[in-house]
Amino acid sequence: MNAIVYKSTGNWYQVKDEAGKTYSARLLGKFKIDGLTSTNPIAVGDHVTIDSDTERRDNDSEISFTITEIKKRKNYITRTSPANKYMHHIIAANLDQSLLFATLKDPKTSQGFIDRFLITSEAYHIPSIIVFNKSDLYRKKEEEKFAAVKAIYEAIGYRVLSMSIETGDGVEEVKALLKDKVTLLSGHSGVGKSTFINVVFPNLKLKTQGVSDWSGKGLHTTTFAEMFDLPAGQVGIPGGGKIIDTPGIRELGLVDISKEELSHYFPEMRALINDCKFNNCMHLNEPGCAVKSAVGEGGIHMDRYISYCNILETINEKTY
Repeated sequence: MNAIVYKSTGNWYQVKDEAGKTYSARLLGKFKIDGLTSTNPIAVGDHVTIDSDTERRDNDSEISFTITEIKKRKNYITRTSPANKYMHHIIAANLDQSLLFATLKDPKTSQGFIDRFLITSEAYHIPSIIVFNKSDLYRKKEEEKFAAVKAIYEAIGYRVLSMSIETGDGVEEVKALLKDKVTLLSGHSGVGKSTFINVVFPNLKLKTQGVSDWSGKGLHTTTFAEMFDLPAGQVGIPGGGKIIDTPGIRELGLVDISKEELSHYFPEMRALINDCKFNNCMHLNEPGCAVKSAVGEGGIHMDRYISYCNILETINEKTY
């Protein structure tokens, strides 16, 4: 029987079949998919085959199911494992797009984090949209910062939106993006992902928390990734799609991206790579570098180039 993984809680998975019926299923043995060894061989969004197992009499005679096959993924998004930087963790699979929730304050999302997320999305061919939440907190300083950040990312092809769940400004525009798509919601803890989901799914009443007063960082409220079907037929809510909520990410380590490849995932650099004098140009001190020339002439924003250099220094060349 074909099914889709909606939630992963360790050894057990919540799956839904083609008729919309939900089952609990477990994974027997170890899987290795497409040469990728990860801490979680099955991720939310995976298409799988399940077979009925032995009947279980300890819980109202439920039938236990076993996942016997994982279908080929069209894509997935991954990060370094929080527990082991040399291991991979698949965040979600089979995505149409990702919404990166960011905030300029309470908590502040760094440009480095945004760029790392966009690099990962580029690497796995997942279109990304940046949604800056909590616009109700903006004063002149934040308004100027948002305008500057929006200009940087829209100039290289990304869509950037502003939203306030508190006041409702921009919420309908973001909700409209969800129609008929499988969408990953990601970002730091405390940026408003769970609050947004409560707007879309008012009956879920997901737990939400604010920001730690002493650290300025978000508090984790989502423990496991989970997928939800958009409720069709409700006023103001687009049906036909799915969203995947993920645990808040404080740091996002890049996976399987070498130093030589990094510039390929910066769209504004990728367009100029073939114009560099050397094929293996790292865009640092090499002569005849088209990327460096573009930075000097303002064609590539200095903040993005600095971000590239900073990320380049952090890439671990350990072979996975």
